[in-house]
Amino acid sequence: MNSVSPSAVQYVGGVMHNELVDSRRQQSVALQGSYGPRPPQSPDPGKEATEEPEEMDKLKAKIMSAWNNVKYGWTVKSKTTFNKISPITLLGHSYLLNSEDQVDQFRMDFVSRIWLTYRREFPQLEGSSWTTDCGWGCMLRSGQMLLAQGLIVHLMPGDWTWPDAQQLTDVDFEVLRTRSPVRVGGVPIPSFGSPRGNCTPEKTLPSDPTLRSSQRKRPESIRDPRAEHIHHRLLTWFGDQPLAPFGVHQLVGIGRSSGKKAGDWYGPSIVAHILRKALAKSTVVHNLAVYVAQDCTVYKEDVAHLCDSSLSQTPPEPDNQAWKSVIILVPVRLGGEALNPSYIECVKNILKLECCIGIIGGKPKHSLYFVGFQDEQLLYLDPHYCQAVVDVTHVNFPLESFHCSSPKKMPFTRMDPSCTIGFYARNKKDFESLCCAVTLALSSSSAEKYPIFTFVEGQSQDYGLEGQDYGLEGHHDEQAPHILPPGRAGQVNSRRRSDDFVFL
Repeated sequence: MNSVSPSAVQYVGGVMHNELVDSRRQQSVALQGSYGPRPPQSPDPGKEATEEPEEMDKLKAKIMSAWNNVKYGWTVKSKTTFNKISPITLLGHSYLLNSEDQVDQFRMDFVSRIWLTYRREFPQLEGSSWTTDCGWGCMLRSGQMLLAQGLIVHLMPGDWTWPDAQQLTDVDFEVLRTRSPVRVGGVPIPSFGSPRGNCTPEKTLPSDPTLRSSQRKRPESIRDPRAEHIHHRLLTWFGDQPLAPFGVHQLVGIGRSSGKKAGDWYGPSIVAHILRKALAKSTVVHNLAVYVAQDCTVYKEDVAHLCDSSLSQTPPEPDNQAWKSVIILVPVRLGGEALNPSYIECVKNILKLECCIGIIGGKPKHSLYFVGFQDEQLLYLDPHYCQAVVDVTHVNFPLESFHCSSPKKMPFTRMDPSCTIGFYARNKKDFESLCCAVTLALSSSSAEKYPIFTFVEGQSQDYGLEGQDYGLEGHHDEQAPHILPPGRAGQVNSRRRSDDFVFL
């Protein structure tokens, strides 16, 4: 059973019993409507034959919805523990939880992340009878959280935290001091400092991990009316309403055009392409694009053509400085049936970068949004909690259910190898720094010979990949791509797509 913050239980509160009763009543009504007595009708065999499967599908959807609402609509109280000796990384920020100040700063940073979970009782998804995504929409929710983080970085001040995070006092974690700075098995606790070059986009900080953590002081959270207006508006874009540009209704609609439908399971590669199309389709965000890597390769010229409008002009205008900000999504597979341990250090190095906006993946059959780590444990936000829908069309809708006060951890070894990694670059200079910093992070481990992915000069069409839209077909029977050394990037056409894993 998945756990989230006990403070989040207030969003269902005393509704649990009523929900069970309503769910059973709905099942009873559905059963009676499908199999019970019906008014006399003129015989129409053809019509009855077509209506029978539709009634069965609706019945199945109602029963599954009722069961999932019960399954994911409650939680068991538990606490996550962190130690005071090892730094904890949260999307490029380091915290050493050896003082109340550091604990408070970590709490503010974590709670300020956008948390998007299962919802129930939203308007019916087009072409189906689904009014909830419980049990099947977890990867879509993880993708929403990844995109939301990219939008926060794009639209908000760099030091923004949600002022009302201070009101969520029941933050569900404990800080413990370990007996020795050596973990079980005699493996030393690693330093937070990672090898970097002069091209890293991160801020220059002292090499000593203790100084690094303690000197990164965040200012007290001050309510900025403009930032809070953007925060409020951003959440409306992810509302569970048909017109919300990044809501489940829109994402499912985009997936439907590629063979997916409501109730299907989505993999991280497919969701990356759905997010790309959703942003391209929307009109609410300006000067931002999404690029999805192909076959574990980021083609720099493709990114340039996506971001630099002057390159599409004939002739190009070299003096035109217009460059869109870009979210780069890289679907990868870090092993065969299980995570290859040699890639763990690479994942850590990536999460240390400030240009990283997180990883969507999870453990087998269970999607999660990874945002950091401590020692050998990943830090994540879990979408597997069913909350009542929030009507974001109201002017002052409550924001609490979009923020989580319960950080959770899991071992790296339980991470499913299929995932999508996200990055953000504000301008051309940041993109060049990102390429340099990420390449350095990927090469500073035992997996240097076979990196997770690579940056390549030129365009995908130079390698015979022009016009291919990977990740949208939804096939699950293909082999994972072989991750090739940098010198063999020209053989990229022989690689297969990352297969997507199934979530329950």
